[in-house]
This record gives sequence, C-alpha cells and structure tokens, in this order.
Amino acid sequence: MASPRGFCAGVDRAIQIVETALERFGPPVYVRHEIVHNRYVVESLEKKGAIFVEELDEVPDDARVIFSAHGVPKSVPAEARRRGLFHVDATCPLVTKVHNAAQHHAATGRQIVLIGHDGHPEVVGTMGQLPDGAMLLVETIDDVATLEVADVDNLAYATQTTLSVDDTEQIIAALRARFPAIAGPRQEDICYATTNRQNAVKEIAARCDVIIVIGAPNSSNSNRLVEVALRAGCADALLVERADSMDWARLAGRRRLGLSAGASAPEELVDEFIAACRDRFEVTLEDVPVRPENVSFNLPRILVA
Repeated sequence: MASPRGFCAGVDRAIQIVETALERFGPPVYVRHEIVHNRYVVESLEKKGAIFVEELDEVPDDARVIFSAHGVPKSVPAEARRRGLFHVDATCPLVTKVHNAAQHHAATGRQIVLIGHDGHPEVVGTMGQLPDGAMLLVETIDDVATLEVADVDNLAYATQTTLSVDDTEQIIAALRARFPAIAGPRQEDICYATTNRQNAVKEIAARCDVIIVIGAPNSSNSNRLVEVALRAGCADALLVERADSMDWARLAGRRRLGLSAGASAPEELVDEFIAACRDRFEVTLEDVPVRPENVSFNLPRILVA
C-alpha cells in the first residue's frame, strides 16, 4: 500500500465547505461542477442535500452556491455577484496560487504559457483568469515546438497542479530551451499531494506484479498515478473506480498487488477494495510510507464567522 494516498488537504477542505454550508444553512446547497472528481463523494453529498450543476443558470436566484475545488473562470463569480447569489469559493488554495501568479505575470506584461490538459476544469478556470490570448495552452513537447508567442522576451509559464511530475519537467525543459528568458514559479505549481502520491507509487512499482489506483476516470491526478506506475517498472497498472468495477480475472496468477488512491478518493474506497480482495484471496498488508503529510487549509471566513 503506497503512502501517502487518497484525500489531499484541498479535497478535504472542499468537502468540508459543502458539509459546513449544509449544516449552517440547511439544504439545498448548489455546487457548480463536481466538488471533487469522485462519484462516491458526490453521491454522499447529494444524500445530504447538495445539488450539483454545471452552470450558474441552473441555480435559482435565492439559492446558495459553491464553486468546486478545481477553480472557476473570473466570469463565474462575476455572474454570481451580478445575480446577488450567496456564493462560496472552494477552489484549492494551491490552485488559487497559480491564478494569482498568472495575474501577476500578466500585470507585468508577460504572456503566460500554461502546461495542462485541454478541457480540464482546472485549466478552464486558470485560463479564465485572464482575457483571451493572454494565456496559451500546451499539453506536450510537440506543442512547445509549434507555439507562437507575442514576444519571446516577455513570457512566463505555469502548470496545472495535478500533472505528471516527470512529463511536466520535460515540457518545462523544452520551453526553457526554446525561450531562454521565460519566467517560472519560485516553487513548482504541481501540488505537494500530487508529487507525494507519484513518489509513493514509484517506490512500490518495481516490487509489484500489478498496481491498482482507486480513483475516478475523470480524475487527472488518479490517471497520472497509473502512468507513473507503468513508467516506474510495474508490468501492469489500472484505474479502478470501486471494487465492484474491478476485472478480477486480471489478477489471475498475480502475487503482489500495489494499491494507491487518487487525491479525490476517500479511504473508504481503499478499505472496500481490500475487503473485496480478502473475499477472493489470502491477503497480507504492507504499508510503504514515503513522506508524511500534515497540510491543512482553513475554511472560508464566510462559513466560520
């Protein structure tokens, strides 16, 4: 079992925000987009009275609304204010840090290159902090080679927080090789939790016949853990949303199973998977700790005042 795994501080805070809003104001509380990318979490909050929507036009005028942990374009809170909606921003503080850095670079005249996955909510939110054209998206090294910028001497880069550390380092190296004057963050944008979970998977990969990552198919950081496992020497790795979706035949003849979980996957789903393994196999557990985590983020003042 790779450790750390599962919930990060930003996910934990976002869920607490929804739960606290429900306790303080009563249901329903609307949430724009999945609060985190995990159906188990979303369905648990729905049972408590949360209503998930994709856009603000689905939210009644007298309702309370929460923005997801992935962050939103500036146009979203602006529209909420225009309509007089009571709104709470559950954006992970580490994503907000990227937003603030992008705005700072733009204020100094730099065009920003964002490394990320097109269409991912975090990327949509980050690019939506600035006017069109102020931020350019690259997904691969090949994108760097064809990138057209306004001024090679006035560039900065930022990254999505849930990327593969190794892939991102290669893209950054390509950016620096093509644009030597490009500015970057003082500390990398990929968050501590993404880095720690990838390092933990690397630690166990070569020792395992197969690695299972518990996580949702639309979870960027969970998908990256599968890729990291394969690159780090594990012969097989797969993403499993829940135990009941596991193809158990895939484990035939395997003796050593590695287990991790994406940053938006609760430990209950890890326990559920282990229990399902015990129903089928003789199981001995070994926890492999790589780095302890003690990060926590405060709730917004509007909920604790």
